[in-house]
Amino acid sequence: MQKIVTFLWYDNQAEEAANFYISVFKQGKVDSVNRSQGKVLVVNFQLFGQKFMALNGGPMFKFNEAISLFVECETQAEVDELWTKLYEGGSEGRCGWLKDKFGLSWQIIPSALGRLMGDPNPAKAKAVFDAMMKMDKLIIADLQKAYDSAK
Repeated sequence: MQKIVTFLWYDNQAEEAANFYISVFKQGKVDSVNRSQGKVLVVNFQLFGQKFMALNGGPMFKFNEAISLFVECETQAEVDELWTKLYEGGSEGRCGWLKDKFGLSWQIIPSALGRLMGDPNPAKAKAVFDAMMKMDKLIIADLQKAYDSAK
């Protein structure tokens, strides 16, 4: 049993958002849709086995960058695909961050970033960090190039 579930507050798009995320990640499902007075109130869904609850709570609270969902990607193709799908109707941020069309912040991060920035050579780690700071969507080849060019 998962003790901590990510709870997402929407104005009135909880079901639309859950279905969108399932279409993006493919490994997900809606567990239940709870209604009140004929309208969707709460949608329980999963992505890669991680449980989420989406509430249609009204317009008083909005998402901001203080919380984001971090997605580790193995390949550039995976970064590109997720970035393209989640970015549609949203906005780009720096260093692998974006907001989707619902305003939820995501970090689409290649696993290579952690490996390259974790190098014990501080010059190599800094070169990768500096390259990342200039990017919106992260490009593995450019991170690797910065790593390889550092002494």
